[in-house]
Amino acid sequence: MTINELPPEDVYQELNSSQNGLNDKEVAKRLEIYGPNQIEEVKKKPIILKFLANLYQLLALLLWTASILAFLSGTPQLGFAIIAVIIINAVFSFWQEYKAEKALEALKRILPSQAKVIRDGLEKEILSGQLVPGDVLVLEEGDNISADARLVESNQMKVDNSTLTGESRPVRKVAHAKESEGNNLIGTPNIVFAGTSAVAGSGKAVVFATGQDTEFNHIASLTQEISQEASPLQKELSRVTRIIAFIAVLLGIILFAVNHWVVKLPLQVAFIFAIGLTVANVPEGLLPTVTLALAASVQKMARKNALIKRLSSVETLGSTNIICTDKTGTLTKNEMTVSKVWLPFEIIDITGVGYSPEGEFLHKGSPIDHREIREIKLLMRSATFCNDSKLVEPDTAGGKWKILGDPTEAALLVAARKSGFIWEEQLARKPRIVELPFDSQRKSMSSIHQDTGKQVAYVKGAPKKIINLSRNISVDEKVRSFSSEEKKRVIAKHDELAASGLRILAMAYRDLPEDYDNYSAQAVERDLTFLGMVAMQDPPRPEVKPAVEDCHKAGIRIIMITGDYGLTAHAIAEEVGIVGKGPCRIIKGKDLNQMDDEELKEVLLSGENVIFARAVPEHKLRIASILESMDEIVAMTGDGVNDAPALRKADIGVAMGITGTDVAKEAADMILTDDNFATIVEAIKEGRTIYENIRKFITYIFSHETAEIVPFVMMVLFRIPLPITVMQILAIDLGTDTVPALALGVGPAESDVMDRPPRPRKERLLNFGVIFQGYIFLGIIEATLVISGFFWVLMSSGWIWGQQLAFTNPVYMKATSMVFAGIVLAQMGNLLGCQTNRTSVLEVGIFKNKWIPRGILFSVIVLITIIYLPPLQGLFGTAALGLTEWLYLLTFVPIMFLADELRKYLVRKNLK
Repeated sequence: MTINELPPEDVYQELNSSQNGLNDKEVAKRLEIYGPNQIEEVKKKPIILKFLANLYQLLALLLWTASILAFLSGTPQLGFAIIAVIIINAVFSFWQEYKAEKALEALKRILPSQAKVIRDGLEKEILSGQLVPGDVLVLEEGDNISADARLVESNQMKVDNSTLTGESRPVRKVAHAKESEGNNLIGTPNIVFAGTSAVAGSGKAVVFATGQDTEFNHIASLTQEISQEASPLQKELSRVTRIIAFIAVLLGIILFAVNHWVVKLPLQVAFIFAIGLTVANVPEGLLPTVTLALAASVQKMARKNALIKRLSSVETLGSTNIICTDKTGTLTKNEMTVSKVWLPFEIIDITGVGYSPEGEFLHKGSPIDHREIREIKLLMRSATFCNDSKLVEPDTAGGKWKILGDPTEAALLVAARKSGFIWEEQLARKPRIVELPFDSQRKSMSSIHQDTGKQVAYVKGAPKKIINLSRNISVDEKVRSFSSEEKKRVIAKHDELAASGLRILAMAYRDLPEDYDNYSAQAVERDLTFLGMVAMQDPPRPEVKPAVEDCHKAGIRIIMITGDYGLTAHAIAEEVGIVGKGPCRIIKGKDLNQMDDEELKEVLLSGENVIFARAVPEHKLRIASILESMDEIVAMTGDGVNDAPALRKADIGVAMGITGTDVAKEAADMILTDDNFATIVEAIKEGRTIYENIRKFITYIFSHETAEIVPFVMMVLFRIPLPITVMQILAIDLGTDTVPALALGVGPAESDVMDRPPRPRKERLLNFGVIFQGYIFLGIIEATLVISGFFWVLMSSGWIWGQQLAFTNPVYMKATSMVFAGIVLAQMGNLLGCQTNRTSVLEVGIFKNKWIPRGILFSVIVLITIIYLPPLQGLFGTAALGLTEWLYLLTFVPIMFLADELRKYLVRKNLK
């Protein structure tokens, strides 16, 4: 008989386990036998292929072509030098990508997969890798299932089997014995499998297969690596690369044509000059710098409690202009505390409830009468019976209590303990028969218990829903009819409490016949007896209000979408500054259902303050879809199973790391390890910063490319010796400029980064502003400076216009060394200035970025080595410079820096 054909009570015996689970000694023994519960990793692209891919990307192909032309033109030393550049660049690119990949893998380990099990009779959370056959799994809505297991209890449980079957519709699961069809267990309704997830209900299951023995592993081992679609940033970089390659080739061809047919230079010389100009236009460090910058930002965000699952998501964050946020736990602390209890028809301040030293039940220091005691305990019975959370006592004296489950339900347990209701004893006498789990559509939960001669359904949920379902009310220990007028009074009191920012749940019960067997929600949750309401306080996080202010300054709109009551949501939204004191439109879920897409679009386009209350996950998906159709870039928060479609639909899906379900975390692009709204804003700030840093890097490399191109143009136009050699260009591009460029890629945010509106979706990375600042403004200044140094050395050595000099002429070598050193020094000033786009660097701090002085030191060491070391002098065609030349060159640093500071001053003045 197979595991699925056994009755639940026999499953434990078959797997040598029990309802109390395994003990630690048995777990250790089984781990030795079966090994850790780990799935074989999906095959990845071999590491050698990842490296080789860097040798045939577009810029590398361009350099390969240049090297071949160098060999054909009879200059093998140049050809080998370019090949060295390709290989060095490939190694560097591969290393940065490899480090980024390893960093992401490390980040994934920060949030390891957990599993709830019963061991030694106690429910506890363990790493899913420690599961062994015989473990008793406790499954709840939203849990990922980490091993193959046989259900022994099932409360309205549904499982998403799509990872195994491809069928997206949830499958109902049962606990009783069922026969399988043939040898295939996947379709068996009492088996749950690793890699699937519980999307509704709850249950218990006994593990029978882990790790390599699971069905999921058998399927995964047959698959190959799945390729991901290129991100917007990757597509934009590809576009930039194509533009740069086109410019480089075009200028190389033009220079070759002019040199050979107009200037009448020999074919070989014309080739060399054309190759030099092409190489001068290739930013070899572009791709590795971008990869490094993205990886550094991801690691920085992880330290600030935001885990990014894909590098490319960082860039999308920078363009986000709408945040759709939950309320509870994201804007608030998720530290639920019951502050008031409403009993018909009075309010008791629960924070003052407790026992006197004499054991007397007190309320604000005065004894509570026996009627109130009974009424509170009756309400607390419903609150604790209709509850799946647990309070775990501290291991040591003075330790903290822990909660397992939903914080709202845990708050009810704490309140019950305060009021002296010992639910564990009550549950032993009135055991649960069936649970009807909370459903976002019903807005209620029921727990049915066996009582003497009857069954009792205890219900908790949204007050208006419970009030409408109630026929009777319990007042002064008596059950009587609940009139329409009384219902209106209760709703008015509910609205009064909600308007002060309290979250409210209502409690009720219903006596059922002993032989009652229709456990559908519709049949059970009617003709209820209303017991009262519990009001909970969940204060806003103190850091949220400044974060909201940052969003308003940054042009980011915040839309609250919550399942909570509208007045409660509005009170919190007003307190943290999402909405002002003016009018605010509160759209309830039922009203949203009646709107067509055009009406909803008008509301979203109007710009008015709007809160979506009593919303369900389907509403989040619809709102995300409408905003996407309006070309908005949306960050959507969520934590539940049903939030997953909306998280996938949004440009940035944000899951809660503490309260979020495993399903929500898998669907999201970003996981908040602190569930904090302020962390989203920090991530957006980092996203904006990384995009700006990439632009700074491009601006920086463009300016020296102009200084490398102009000498070739002047050689053609004015028949002068070539002011810089190809080898010197390579020394700059892949030597002195590498570390400074990387420093710009990982620089800190500017002070005004959150004072600017979001970047439009269609805005290009390489736009006119970047081209003008780099190629034209800074590039022409830098080119003018280095050419002045070139002519100064020539003129002071007696050179006359039109005179040609041999490459080995000491005067020529000193003049080209002046240009080479001039570009490096000018780039240092450029580096200092390019740290900001609009803010003055003097205001930020010249060396706030610790990599800037390191980059300058690196450039100086490489420069001095090439200028003064004899073997390198011969290779790069350089000559030693004297003190006078260095003093002249040092002026380039402040000139370049101050030129960019002047540009930024004019930009700021124009903006004002």
